Amino acid sequence: MAKIKVTQVKSAIKRTERQKRTLEALGLKRIGQVVEHEDTANILGMIDKVKHLVSTEEA
Repeated sequence: MAKIKVTQVKSAIKRTERQKRTLEALGLKRIGQVVEHEDTANILGMIDKVKHLVSTEEA
């Protein structure tokens, strides 16, 4: 299965609790942190909810 790299590029300060929890579920805690996930529908849905806070690229 394909992999996707997710990088947090903006802060979670002054964001809704739902967005903060989504970032936490993705494994992101600080700006500049990079995590790698499988390219599944669940992960893509979470990324879509916080797309203004993260950047993505194929691994």
